[in-house]
Amino acid sequence: MIRKPGRTALALIAGLLLLAGAGTASAKKVPNYPTGKIEKKYYANGTWTVTVTTGAFCCDSSGNKLDVYYPTDLGANGFKHPILTWANGTNALPSQYSYLLTHMASWGFVIIATEDLNTGVGQTVLDAANFLIDANSDSSSIFFQKLDVSEVGAFGHSQGATGAINAMIKSGGAIKTVIPIELPEQQFCSSPENCTDTKNVTEGSIFFVDGTDDLLISPPTQLPSVMGEQSIEAYYNAVPAGINKVKGSLRGPDHNDVQGQPACNGIILCVNGVYGYLGYPTAWMMANLQGDTFAARAFIKGKGEILHEKKNWKYTASDIP
Repeated sequence: MIRKPGRTALALIAGLLLLAGAGTASAKKVPNYPTGKIEKKYYANGTWTVTVTTGAFCCDSSGNKLDVYYPTDLGANGFKHPILTWANGTNALPSQYSYLLTHMASWGFVIIATEDLNTGVGQTVLDAANFLIDANSDSSSIFFQKLDVSEVGAFGHSQGATGAINAMIKSGGAIKTVIPIELPEQQFCSSPENCTDTKNVTEGSIFFVDGTDDLLISPPTQLPSVMGEQSIEAYYNAVPAGINKVKGSLRGPDHNDVQGQPACNGIILCVNGVYGYLGYPTAWMMANLQGDTFAARAFIKGKGEILHEKKNWKYTASDIP
């Protein structure tokens, strides 16, 4: 039986504070502030107030608890919420990404995140998505008939970027799209199971995102002398023809900027903070899981907004017709 999460004062205050700070007019001076109409729209908060729960649900197949970020007024006006499953970086918890996850939930998504510290295999990431898919059919769940179980995406950071891709591959089509953020080079895989190969992506779509200062773990471009998929460029090129794919590198961020709340505030390997990771990733999920045609225009091959944004983005490419 799925238990209704306790809405602790701490969780509610945290959610409200995160929403209050995201995408406000005063943020125009922050690093990586968007320049294009599409990115600006999705950099701002969505219209949904967000409730944050930590460890309120149990469990994935490895026994890890699940955190959920969801619109407080679930199912308002008959809306069915798409599902996003989040994958942590190595030894990280969902709370370290709470600004990003809350932002996504404000756009109508229900985000579930395993507390697994090692998500690379992808199974616990897929388990989390399946938890919500099952909850949609459980009359005792707060998510009962509130979710669109046909619209599921995955996203993750570092080892979790690997796990998000592997979860999509393992899902048999249930996970339709994925955003790997700071995807590690294959040489940094701790084991074959914790690695991924984008040649194995046979369905769905993928948007690779990294920062230009992340030169050690997730460099944007491939060194000619290195074999295998050791860069975002190589992973992008390895995706089979016919799979919708986009890549882009934010100018400035290092490996852990996506953990910003929203600024770095002492986070190691962080330069600018989470700001640049809000707009286009949200637009991608809106386009792929909510049928948002305005958002989709950012990614069209040859003319998409992200391809012509030069102040904040570099090494962009798209294969979306």
